[in-house]
Amino acid sequence: MYTRIFRFFPQFSHKMSALQRVIANNELAENLISSLKTEITAIRGMKIEERKRQLREENSRLRVEIEKAKAKLIQLECSSGKTQIPIPGEQQREVAGVKAEKKQVVADRGESDAQKPPAEKKPKKEKPKAAAQPTQEAPVDVGRLDFRVGKIIEVARHPDADSLYVEKIECGEAQPRTVVSGLVKFVPLEEMQDRMVVILCNLKPAKMRGVTSEAMVMCASSPDKVEILIPPEGAVPGDLVHCAGFERQPDAQLNPKKKIFETCAPDLKTNESMVACFRDSPLEVAGKGVVRAPTLKNVAVK
Repeated sequence: MYTRIFRFFPQFSHKMSALQRVIANNELAENLISSLKTEITAIRGMKIEERKRQLREENSRLRVEIEKAKAKLIQLECSSGKTQIPIPGEQQREVAGVKAEKKQVVADRGESDAQKPPAEKKPKKEKPKAAAQPTQEAPVDVGRLDFRVGKIIEVARHPDADSLYVEKIECGEAQPRTVVSGLVKFVPLEEMQDRMVVILCNLKPAKMRGVTSEAMVMCASSPDKVEILIPPEGAVPGDLVHCAGFERQPDAQLNPKKKIFETCAPDLKTNESMVACFRDSPLEVAGKGVVRAPTLKNVAVK
């Protein structure tokens, strides 16, 4: 019947042919779009997996760097006398996490541990020995205190405190130390200049009315009088002060929380001969003599 209609009405035949072409082109376009969507999804998945792999590798590398930094920090803390307290189960969790990450990285690369040649295997990371066996802390006594001979090469009144001096003290180092002392009421300014003193060098620096003090001038002290300790004749800036019977192994810097100086202070006194002592053992410069007070006997040294 359609053949007869197209025979008598050829214009209908032409329109139907064009419609069929449109339908065919539409189907082709839809197939092409579907194919492109599939490819885009596959490419996107590949990119995501590749990025995940890269991030896992970077995370593994960063973990190794963190562990190295942590081991170095533990070693430094142990060398300065800080006791390490391990957290129960922490090392096992860390090792398990590192192993899991390594296995995932190998899987992402399409490799396995059995397929790798022995030369490519990474060496086992050693646990830091310092963490397992922390160094034993030295006994709290005068040996932990860094007493040295110094010379005041410059002195002035503190700009913001009437009772304080600000001194520059040479003690055998590249630069003199700035020291703030509350001696205005006890020692005239002219007696401070060019004076030989004994200073405690490993206190933590502290600001005193806006000026950072880097050491402490040691004095004999009674309720009514304060005298600066006198080094032995012939002592020079930088000479170390020892105490017989106590090994000199001072901390690099005293930890204020451990109160090492505060623990030693009650045993620092002058004796009947005005010699500065720790538990009746004199403070001295090797081969040159003892440290003493000008006149004060049996009083605290601080």
